[in-house]
Amino acid sequence: MVAPALILVILITLWPVAQSFYNSLFDYRLNDPSRSERFVQSNVDLERYANDYFYLSRDLDGLAGQAPDQETKDATTKINQEIKGYHEDLLAMDGLDKQYEEVEGLLASFTAISDEKLKYAKIDKEFAKNYKDFLTNAEKELTTLSQNSDDEAFKTASANIAGSINSSNRSIIESNFIGFSNYSRYLKSERMWKALGNTFVFTIASVGFELVLGLLIALLINRVFIGRGLVRASVLIPWAIPTAVGAMMWSFLYDGQTGIVAHYFEQFGLISDASVLLSTGAGGMFSVIFADVWKTTPYMALLLLAGLQTISGSLYEAAEVDGANKWQQFWKITLPMLKSAILVALLFRTLDAFRVFDLIFVLTGGGPANSTESISIYAYITLFSQQNFGAGSVLSVIVFACVALISTLFIKFIGSDLFGGRSR
Repeated sequence: MVAPALILVILITLWPVAQSFYNSLFDYRLNDPSRSERFVQSNVDLERYANDYFYLSRDLDGLAGQAPDQETKDATTKINQEIKGYHEDLLAMDGLDKQYEEVEGLLASFTAISDEKLKYAKIDKEFAKNYKDFLTNAEKELTTLSQNSDDEAFKTASANIAGSINSSNRSIIESNFIGFSNYSRYLKSERMWKALGNTFVFTIASVGFELVLGLLIALLINRVFIGRGLVRASVLIPWAIPTAVGAMMWSFLYDGQTGIVAHYFEQFGLISDASVLLSTGAGGMFSVIFADVWKTTPYMALLLLAGLQTISGSLYEAAEVDGANKWQQFWKITLPMLKSAILVALLFRTLDAFRVFDLIFVLTGGGPANSTESISIYAYITLFSQQNFGAGSVLSVIVFACVALISTLFIKFIGSDLFGGRSR
């Protein structure tokens, strides 16, 4: 059964991480056509290149005849000849002329090219760089000639051709494989370290308060009293509310103008002004931690209550016979017997808190001035708002590494001697 389990772990857990790691090795951006794919080697987008070159070669042939003087005519003729030379060198590469001819045939019949192996062709890295450099300079030269000319017909024609050259330039795609450059960049990024620091502060503070409060609530609802079922159900209400809904509710409660929580915090002297909860860095961090403690303490209490239910009442009876008071019973019986339950609860909540996204995203959006931005929110902004999949994948890998480290530490402690005595 070991092999199927390992395969399942690899497919479900490690494969997405491996994909993110692979993406992180590229300058991979969906908002940049030249970097919207992962290219280890330089390529040419033949669909785009063939379409642009058809019009470009035709227009360049006629541009020299529209030149207002000999100097301009010589310059345009030279550009035309060099572009044709580069084009011939491109088609001379192994098998590329046939592929180009097939692409041209599909374009002539107005057929979209869905086969990426046909659409893209690998080309020499040095050739790609030289061709792109030439096209960049040719575009600048034609733009200058257009701006300096008084002939409106030549001015319009040269400006249009400069645009076509720019499009052809973008069809030649240099390798966007950058290795570990993204990691080097983010390990030096102040914003990344700030987001990681915010995440650790949020995790440690929220989980710490939730453990203490959750244990107190679990001890309370574990006792037998009238209405215990109603109390247990009431305690779980905050946890049952969807996180996004709860965050929206707390945003109204924290509002400096109408928020009742902000108002009473000001009245009790806990804050200097009702507006500081959502308008300052410290206030924002307190707000998201407070809201998370309110939301998730019942979950912690529920896990600890399950642990308390497994402790035999005979242990407390024997302790009372031996003269132990309630405080001694708590330290010598309850905590040691709850060791595994506490560690499991801490593991679940720590991992959940470290990956926090929706609460902060809805409540503060990571502000003010990124003071509550978690590493997950930073990764989301980079991946989806900026559509920078390469850089965003680096942040995703960093999140995975931190989660793996936290999991390893907790798993090592589960079953260890945490409260004295040896585990069996």
